[in-house]
Amino acid sequence: MQIGFYIIMAAQFFSALADNALLIAAIYALREMQAPDAYAPLLKLFFTVSYVLLAAFVGAFADSMPKWRVMFISNGIKIFGCALMFFHVHPLAAYAVVGLGAAAYSPAKYGILTEYLPHRLLVLANGWIEGLTVGAIILGTVLGGALIQPKISAMLLGFDLPFVDTPIDTVVEMALCVVSLLYLIAAVFNLYIPDTGVDHKPLKKNPWYLLHEFGHCLALLWRDRLGQISLAVTTLFWGAGATLQFIVIKWAEAALHLDLSKSSMLQGVVALGVAVGAAVAAKFITLRNSIRVIPLGIAMGIIVIGMNFVRDFWVAVPLLILIGALSGFFVVPMNALLQHRGHILMGAGHSIAVQNFNENLSILIMTGLYAAMIKADFSIYTVITLFGLFVAAA
Repeated sequence: MQIGFYIIMAAQFFSALADNALLIAAIYALREMQAPDAYAPLLKLFFTVSYVLLAAFVGAFADSMPKWRVMFISNGIKIFGCALMFFHVHPLAAYAVVGLGAAAYSPAKYGILTEYLPHRLLVLANGWIEGLTVGAIILGTVLGGALIQPKISAMLLGFDLPFVDTPIDTVVEMALCVVSLLYLIAAVFNLYIPDTGVDHKPLKKNPWYLLHEFGHCLALLWRDRLGQISLAVTTLFWGAGATLQFIVIKWAEAALHLDLSKSSMLQGVVALGVAVGAAVAAKFITLRNSIRVIPLGIAMGIIVIGMNFVRDFWVAVPLLILIGALSGFFVVPMNALLQHRGHILMGAGHSIAVQNFNENLSILIMTGLYAAMIKADFSIYTVITLFGLFVAAA
């Protein structure tokens, strides 16, 4: 791999680290406001709505200029979202702005891989990117949990610059400052990502043209035999993964009696498993035989139901690692296959935008259903059973 690939990875790591720390901080902010429990999964809904509503535009935007510039602008939008939450804009609205930045960031982040690397390295590159992203999820959730711990937050709030009276007085404000700093570091790395030399399409001013073009790309990928199976699988995976984030927190509080700070760290345990699965897939699965991993998705759905019978922390840890490992091994080859087909059929930015539209529509539907079940007072054990059966059956 060339040096540019490692710069891309560093930029992705810090941006993903901030995304996941911010989620825990936003959940904590909602609890400080004494918001209803159903608001927590709504964070994901507000975050992902931009991926769906703006899919026709962010792909064209990503293909209209060098990808590093798109990533830089996107991180700036994320920092603005943090600033809104800092100045007491409702967490759901502020998190929606961060989601806008993420929606613009994603086509550039994955699209640059297909521009920068030959297709034979795509599974390997996706293994690295997914493994690193999962590492960021682990550290981000741990960091988010640590920032809201009373001892650590009290120590950080007690720190002041000499002769400067900072306006940081609460745990949420302090956490937002740390997250914004991480986004800023990611933005600096964006400036050093090399230009791939790919010709860029001028951004069309007519929104109806962009919507028509997006509709054409969407139909093209769903009609392609390899495109449709990889798109269907990754769509299911990301919807399930987003819902599992909230299920793990709720389940850890109910079954293991952990608080938000500790239960958020169990999300990191799942992510550790995903990293292991992604690394193994990158080593042993090629683009040609990527379809063979689909049965692992069925196994993941069935094993998730086993969470219902766990009441001990040290039994929970290996179970969550196994669930994560099956997920990582299952999704990395599918991602690479989808990127390869999309790049051939329509160009990197457009294909990732189509992928994001489908995957985030799945996230909206599945987290919305989860929020509805929680609002209807479904037991978390019933939710887990329904979730596992749905994933395996689908």
